[in-house]
Amino acid sequence: MSEEESARQVDQAPQPAQRLLSGVELKTMAANRGFAVDETTGDRMIQALQGIIDSLEARWSALQQFQQSPKMSTTATSKWVSNLMVNTATDERGLLTQLQQAKAELPTYIEAINLAKSNYRTQDGDSGTALRRAGTVEQP
Repeated sequence: MSEEESARQVDQAPQPAQRLLSGVELKTMAANRGFAVDETTGDRMIQALQGIIDSLEARWSALQQFQQSPKMSTTATSKWVSNLMVNTATDERGLLTQLQQAKAELPTYIEAINLAKSNYRTQDGDSGTALRRAGTVEQP
């Protein structure tokens, strides 16, 4: 194997997952002026997150069915598969568990983005004031 092929394989190796910020961490960062976002971008982000929340709410009763064993035959294999399906959906990494966490967490992300929009307005106003003082921007 050539050195180039070896380097290509290393580049294609799976990267470890990066930890995402929780809603609380993001909100704390925004409250401490750790990030800012302009009004238009913030509104689009909020609209996307709200769309996810609305979709989860609309489908929540159907999603709850994953907590119940699907109706299958009474053989030992069918019972095992049925229990496995429920456990897979409801364990700590399961689909339903993850969706429940997202449903609870997304409103906090929206709050953080609203704070970040406020930070942007403040920073934008402060920048304008500083530029006017420096004489690079005309006074309104």
